[in-house]
Amino acid sequence: MSDRESEGLPDRLRSGMGRGANWLQLLRFGAVGASGYAINLIVFAILTQALDVHHIVGGIGAFLVAVSNNFLLNRRWTFRAAGPYRGQAARFLVVSLIGLGLNLALLELFISVIGMSEVIAQAVAVGCVMPINFVGNKLWTFAL
Repeated sequence: MSDRESEGLPDRLRSGMGRGANWLQLLRFGAVGASGYAINLIVFAILTQALDVHHIVGGIGAFLVAVSNNFLLNRRWTFRAAGPYRGQAARFLVVSLIGLGLNLALLELFISVIGMSEVIAQAVAVGCVMPINFVGNKLWTFAL
């Protein structure tokens, strides 16, 4: 990124983007997110397609399974966090619940307004919310 391109960025963001460790952390977060994404979609498909659960309930169920996976992997591998689990778990849950709210709103929009199939809508909604989750977890949940 050139100096001219970075002029409008806050100093903290510009500084963070210049650190290789942050990019590695983002890659790890993406890998954990990919596993959570797969888990989310598999659980969602089972609940909505095989068990005929409403898509909102399916989204919540899929979230609960995936968020557990993501917390443990992000804590140990992505952010290599120390300290008590309880506080981090609570903050991770808050960030994840905000993401879930946005995910469910997008899911309903994609299905009811746009007419996407349920599984495709969930796939797109989860992808849209991922950057918000990374920033929240990086700056608040696992801040060192």
